[in-house]
Amino acid sequence: MITTIAGIILLLFFLASAIRVLNEYERGVVFRLGRVIGAKGPGLIILIPVIDKMVKVSLRLVAMDVDPQDVITRDNVSVKVNAVIYFRVMDPVKSVVQVENYIYATSQMAQTTLRSVCGEAELDGLLSEREKLNLKLQEIMDTHTDPWGIKVSTVEIKHIDLPQEMQRAMAKQAEAERERRSKVINAQGEFQAANKLAEAATIIQEHPVALQLRYLQTLREISAESNSTTVFPIPIELFKPFLSMIKKEET
Repeated sequence: MITTIAGIILLLFFLASAIRVLNEYERGVVFRLGRVIGAKGPGLIILIPVIDKMVKVSLRLVAMDVDPQDVITRDNVSVKVNAVIYFRVMDPVKSVVQVENYIYATSQMAQTTLRSVCGEAELDGLLSEREKLNLKLQEIMDTHTDPWGIKVSTVEIKHIDLPQEMQRAMAKQAEAERERRSKVINAQGEFQAANKLAEAATIIQEHPVALQLRYLQTLREISAESNSTTVFPIPIELFKPFLSMIKKEET
């Protein structure tokens, strides 16, 4: 009886030590007497107790924040830059064998790469060319993490913290730029209005009747308003004899 109970206990212990169930997103890197025999899973796998050892590895996408890094740009401006990286394990065996802790190693690699790439750019490029910098960061990190079986899919710069004096200088620059654009637009409007007036003067000179029509239109607009202004229309032709007499006297 005691032997039977002991046998059942040993069997249960063996099953508990030998049977593992892995989820769809998990893989188990199996070591047999210290040697890698491969990655198994998902589903039910059986290990040899004492002889086999398994390390679980998740294949899901990992989103990791990169702590703010002090960066001095190429034009000697001190800023703080932080980012987020998205990566996943592509080769479970390499992620266990080639690096001790792939998450910590990827984090450190992201920090040093962020400082290096941002330090090579000027402040204007850092603010206006984020997509270019993101792509460069992703390519560099993916190259370094590939031997670890890690695929860096995306790197995004989240925030760039500028010094207070630099923020004030940029605000003044933006205000001056807006004022310059306003003056340019105003000057362009004056230029276009002057061109239209010149064209109108040319048309009136070629067609004097147009001036009379404009005169009548102005009288109509004045009479349409509710005011106390009284207008007496006087034909311009009445003044022509007097103007001719004045010219003769001057000559």
